[in-house]
Amino acid sequence: MLQYTPDCFVCLNTTCAFSWKDNTPFYTTGAPMKKRIILSTVLLIFFAVSTSFLSGCSKKNVIPPMNTNNDTGMSGDGTDISYPSVNSGGFNEENLPIEGTLDDDSSLAGYGNEGSAGFAGREALNQSIEQRTDQEKRLYGRCSPNLFPIFFEFDQANIRGDMTDVLIRNADYLNSQPGAHVLLEGNSDERGTSEYNLALGERRAIATRQYLVQLGVDPARIRTISFGEEKPLFLGQDEETYRMNRRVDFVLE
Repeated sequence: MLQYTPDCFVCLNTTCAFSWKDNTPFYTTGAPMKKRIILSTVLLIFFAVSTSFLSGCSKKNVIPPMNTNNDTGMSGDGTDISYPSVNSGGFNEENLPIEGTLDDDSSLAGYGNEGSAGFAGREALNQSIEQRTDQEKRLYGRCSPNLFPIFFEFDQANIRGDMTDVLIRNADYLNSQPGAHVLLEGNSDERGTSEYNLALGERRAIATRQYLVQLGVDPARIRTISFGEEKPLFLGQDEETYRMNRRVDFVLE
């Protein structure tokens, strides 16, 4: 059906209008227009969803781990130190903490003051320790005179509550000897792999170092080392032996 106008006619059944001049459609309505509206709506929704998805996948800010060499704001219990998983292929000199050294032949040359005099002093202390009675070993461990060991729970590196008084006493003595340096020797019992126990001993030594720093000891005067299970204070496989071997000794240098 056609409807005439002065300039054009309209085809009502197709909803198209044609010009009298060139017989070309100049306006359309109905289904074609609806398709355009639907297509535009779909594109708009797709654009909005894509923008939201991309913004959600943008790179997150990475917060660097706390520097364990920073001597302020440390928890002092060793729980703020990151270590590789036991199942990640084991511990070695590359993935152990930066501080401290392992118990190898080269590390022994660094005991005491530089040179043979310091090493001789360490040997004399070792001989003195071996002559201690079992009761003296329980009290002093392998510590230098006027210093006392601290002990740890099984598979733990955090400072026990009943060890804080010992740490305060040791810190007071070290602060009264400003020229003295101290080596913190971390130890473990024999349970677990050698690599794991070296890492555990190192964690204990570092946790002890952090606590001493909080008590006012100059961090430049403190070194750490781990012997793991290699230097047990007592030989045996009972709970009392294990308890005495899970410790950190304080050795003056």
